[in-house]
Amino acid sequence: MKSVAGVRKYSGAGTDWAAWLLGIGLGLTLALQATTMRHSDITSVYAVIASVSRAAALVGTYFAIVGIFLVARIPWVERGVGHDRLVTWHRKLGPWSLYLIGFHVLFIVLSFAGQDHVALAVEMWRMLGNFEWMWWALAGFILMVAAGVTSYKKARAKMSYETWWTVHVLTYSAIAASFMHQVVNGQMFIGHPLNRAYWTFLYVAMGFSILWWRIGIPLVRSLRHNLRVEKVVVEGPGVISVVMKGRKLTELAAEGGQFFGWRFAAKGHFLMSHPYSLSAAPTAHYLRITVKDLGDHSRSLASLSAGTRVFVEGPYGAFTAGRATMPHVVLVGGGVGITPVRALMDEFKNGVQMDVIYRASRKEDLVLKEELDYLEYHSNGSIRVHYLVGSRKEHPMDAKSLKALVPRIADADIYICGPGPLVEAVKAAADDLGVPKNRFHDEAFAFHNE
Repeated sequence: MKSVAGVRKYSGAGTDWAAWLLGIGLGLTLALQATTMRHSDITSVYAVIASVSRAAALVGTYFAIVGIFLVARIPWVERGVGHDRLVTWHRKLGPWSLYLIGFHVLFIVLSFAGQDHVALAVEMWRMLGNFEWMWWALAGFILMVAAGVTSYKKARAKMSYETWWTVHVLTYSAIAASFMHQVVNGQMFIGHPLNRAYWTFLYVAMGFSILWWRIGIPLVRSLRHNLRVEKVVVEGPGVISVVMKGRKLTELAAEGGQFFGWRFAAKGHFLMSHPYSLSAAPTAHYLRITVKDLGDHSRSLASLSAGTRVFVEGPYGAFTAGRATMPHVVLVGGGVGITPVRALMDEFKNGVQMDVIYRASRKEDLVLKEELDYLEYHSNGSIRVHYLVGSRKEHPMDAKSLKALVPRIADADIYICGPGPLVEAVKAAADDLGVPKNRFHDEAFAFHNE
């Protein structure tokens, strides 16, 4: 069915070629081990353990490199596969990479210790001293463990975004730190220049992708568009909007519902990029974000001065109007999660019917309410806004309650942005109502994990 907003949709074709490419790369990686094995690698239990551990190291490292490629913001990859799928794949590959490399560390030490008839600790100390670049490899492994631990949901919930981001970025250093010990000591690389060239190419391509697409292009685009803070507006208790002005912003090709990584050239804001969604559809000269005080960074945005230069990375996200397939959409926003929903409302054209459900605990938490009321009033009946203020018990977001609110919800596309429990509740309700998965579009109001 034709997209109701006239915006290009992502297709499954991009997923297919990406899967093929990753599969071919995995096959080549396994071939490094298969084509360099010797008879002595399978003549004893400890030799077999060493061979398996080397294969685990190759696959684990390949997964780590691919994981970085997935979030390198390569435009043709983002367009073909979709940002949400890439982030999902990145999240799923990360733990497997860590498990496999951890398996390698444990079993390669076990294998050597078994052959030398010494304790594991003694063998590890010997390996660190006798093999080149092993201390760097150990440092890389420790950094990977730190990134893995801090990426678990329960651990992440207890730390600030800034801490999580810093530890996560160290993963790049961890992967780089492990490179030399592989090509200098690995039997699949010693005396095999073609294998070494392939492995080096993966690392160089990974480094280039990060430097070019995540640093170089965003820097050039930010300078070209000369984006600066125009003003900061207090929207409610602990909620502010930052309005930014630039030139030729339509060239950014951003849409309402998407987000950017933002850096402000001000003390405490420049080194770290923070993801915030647009809270209004972008125009030729203006962008706007609306942020709730959820930490040191978001709180300090209120002190930004007019004229502060802004550096952006993006736009990202598949929470866009172009994904809708029906002439009726239900937009659900929870708390400050209403901000991308508000921007999304500007994108639907051609008489699309909109039911906007705004869920908040308190009346004073209804940010941007005046704008929503204005849009509803001037919509000639095409927009209906439903405010649900109170506890979850008062306003359960189950199938029965949503159908009572929007009787034709089963025939609509559903968009939701809000806290994780709200997203899960509405997703379950959509399943109960028989809404196909391709008509459910969600974005959790949490870290945009990478």
